[in-house]
Amino acid sequence: MLDRLPYIAAFYMALFFVVLVISLERLRDGFVPNASNIVYMFVLASVVMAGWLIWDYLRQRLYYRQVASVLSDVKPDLEATVRIRDGITREQLAVQQLLERQYKAYSDELIEYRRQREQHLHFSNQWVHHMKTPVSVIDLLVQQAGELPEGASGEPLFRSIQEENERISRGLEMMLHTARLDQFRMDVRIDRVALLPLVRQVINGHKKACIRASIFPRVEGDDAAVETDAKWLAFVLNQFVTNAIKYSKDKPGSKQLLFKVKNEGTGCSLSVTDEGIGIAEHDLPRVFDSFFTGENGRLIEESTGMGLYLAKEVCSRLGHEIAIESVLGEGTTVTIRFRADSIHRDLLA
Repeated sequence: MLDRLPYIAAFYMALFFVVLVISLERLRDGFVPNASNIVYMFVLASVVMAGWLIWDYLRQRLYYRQVASVLSDVKPDLEATVRIRDGITREQLAVQQLLERQYKAYSDELIEYRRQREQHLHFSNQWVHHMKTPVSVIDLLVQQAGELPEGASGEPLFRSIQEENERISRGLEMMLHTARLDQFRMDVRIDRVALLPLVRQVINGHKKACIRASIFPRVEGDDAAVETDAKWLAFVLNQFVTNAIKYSKDKPGSKQLLFKVKNEGTGCSLSVTDEGIGIAEHDLPRVFDSFFTGENGRLIEESTGMGLYLAKEVCSRLGHEIAIESVLGEGTTVTIRFRADSIHRDLLA
């Protein structure tokens, strides 16, 4: 009712001026206005106004009750506002539509948050499970080292401890980058990065693991500079190399790990090709899904299903394309394509 007071005041003001104009016109013609007629006009107008106010209230009564019920609820649930569905006026209907859109946007955001939280929890549990293995192995190796005869060489044991320590280090790196991925915008720095030096840096970080697995890295192609974040791109390449070692080390004989930089018309590409066990064709469409390990996950205990997923996420946020090809039993090729306009400019703001 309070919202109607300005309209009521405007109505009576307009009525007053109408009566005033009519009265002045009558006086000019020599007629004295009849006071009873003026009072009658105001009474009749008031009756019409009161009737309209009552009718307007009755048709909106249910809407007002729903609003009052939501406002009086001490602990309203998230769906309380969208249950107000009996709007009559265009304004009320527009507000209903706005509330429904806001509720949907909030629900979608909440669902995404819960999905990410569950995914993070699942990854944390899986990560802890995988880290228990190298810790247990190191503990066993330390016990064996303590039982060695005096003067015996413990170098094989130390090499094994170093290998398990590298597994822990890689697991910690993956966990750290997974946590940083949620704040990617705050942890990215776009520079002009030369690919070949970065590739060699990544290879050097896996040199000992490659030697143990009889894997020989080779780099081909002309150097190219791309707009990217060197740290995040190195993380992606580390996932490729880690997977190459993981799925190649059990194959007999020497294997090659080929890094190839190729200049293209709209940019350049960097491909990493291993000679590992490959990926089954029916698993290829899902290799970038989180926690998907496919058939290889049943063969290799170390499989987490997160390496390629994180690589895909990082490349997507940097604006790079990523693709994978594989032949079961022969090897896998993962390719990153850099375009001149691939970096999202809002990352630079």
